[in-house]
Amino acid sequence: MNPLLYLGGLVVLFLVWIKVKGLEYVIVHQRWIFVCLFLLPLSVIFDVYYYLRAWIIFKMCSAPKQHDQRVRDIQRQVREWKKEGGKKHMCTGRPGWLTVSLRVGKYKKTHKNIMINMMDILEVDTKRQVVRVEPLANMGQVTALLNSIGWTLPVLPELDDLTVGGLVMGTGIESSSHIYGLFQHICVAFELVLADGSLVRCTEKENSDLFYAVPWSCGTLGFLVAAEIRIIPARKWVKLCYEPVRGLDAICKKFAEESANRENQFVEGLQYSRDEAVIMTGTMTDHAEPDKTNCIGHYYKPWFFRHVEGFLKQNRVAVEYIPLRHYYHRHTRSIFWELQDIIPFGNNPLFRYVFGWMVPPKISLLKLTQGETIRKLYEQHHVVQDMLVPMKHIKSAILRFHEDIQVYPLWLCPFMLPNQPGMVHPKGDEDELYVDIGAYGEPQVKHFEARSSTRQLEKFVRDVHGFQMLYADVYMERQEFWEMFDGTLYHKLRKQLTCEDAFPEVYDKICKTARH
Repeated sequence: MNPLLYLGGLVVLFLVWIKVKGLEYVIVHQRWIFVCLFLLPLSVIFDVYYYLRAWIIFKMCSAPKQHDQRVRDIQRQVREWKKEGGKKHMCTGRPGWLTVSLRVGKYKKTHKNIMINMMDILEVDTKRQVVRVEPLANMGQVTALLNSIGWTLPVLPELDDLTVGGLVMGTGIESSSHIYGLFQHICVAFELVLADGSLVRCTEKENSDLFYAVPWSCGTLGFLVAAEIRIIPARKWVKLCYEPVRGLDAICKKFAEESANRENQFVEGLQYSRDEAVIMTGTMTDHAEPDKTNCIGHYYKPWFFRHVEGFLKQNRVAVEYIPLRHYYHRHTRSIFWELQDIIPFGNNPLFRYVFGWMVPPKISLLKLTQGETIRKLYEQHHVVQDMLVPMKHIKSAILRFHEDIQVYPLWLCPFMLPNQPGMVHPKGDEDELYVDIGAYGEPQVKHFEARSSTRQLEKFVRDVHGFQMLYADVYMERQEFWEMFDGTLYHKLRKQLTCEDAFPEVYDKICKTARH
């Protein structure tokens, strides 16, 4: 039989099966079929389009000219909203399904949508060591360009699709954050269109209150139109040391020691059970031992978290040299370890060699096609949370995660939190070392209930003066939210810049108890 006819027959049978069973049934119970046949090819098309577009625009140097026009268009839309009486709050017109956050915000349907089509890298200034980018430029774009000319970001959050705007207005972290802080701490300037339509630039010295209030504000002080971010010289390789550690006390001690050691340019922990973890430390280098190189970013390579788990099972310390860009995006192909729940056989060697080049599916497409049934199932039986707690409380935090949700692996990422104004800062007057504990997966505790279990975690984090990343589901009441975050500067700017009638308060925009 002609192979094309055979393939066509299979497609017809598949479509008939979908018609009989119903599309929602297939998406819920056999989601991997839908993802492999449709979302993976679509994701490849998306990626090729955006990479080619970014490359062409940057090479033609047309982005800065277009940028000024785009800013004027945003100003025009805001002024028109004001002329019309400003009856609704404003928000960006970007569809909710395009964001990396799994949260479903319904405010887009009730607010005035301001269209912001700004996804370009505007300038790389190697003399000042800054890159100027638009808010929808993503980490994949930025690393591809910067690494090709010998530069990188000091803090480069993991997933390719994370945008500069999301990382500025929310937050971002990486295994170099114990030195450089969160993503907001490597930014040197923001440009925003405010509620009156004016364009403002803010830095540590110019409009400094606004500069410190913007991070974590989730777009409720103005529309970000550009950001200037520090860059540093890149090296070809990351020399990465894997060290298995057993026993919770030993894990916490080792992780805290390595995080405080500034000779380590990268520090990360993957905790596979309450008493088993692998602590990784790395440094950038231009030279590698040939027999120890590992290009982990290639599509046919094992998923990184499974690769790391191998050292734990073998109980051996090891050193590898990983290409810098591969290291930065080491968790991208498996979306940390989320993809194993979507494509259970995704790490199988046969699947990796045949389909691995298309992985991962775009998170935005997964959201777009998940439907209400899957969304509710995920909400009730799945956890995606990042809690930021002082390093001195790491042991009690891990025990709390174990008791309340029991999701493994846990991602451990240290960061230095500077004593600066804004919504997030240490309790005392000095910089303090914190740890991001990331839990992504299906809880294994029998008593798990999404709202009550998350609220228990939130209370613990508040009690130790920690913070919850706002991309995830937040169940706090308003008073509890402002106990966790310092709203002093934020509310001052809201009044000063007449934002109260123009933008929703950050709590109303992101918290489940207030979302509408």
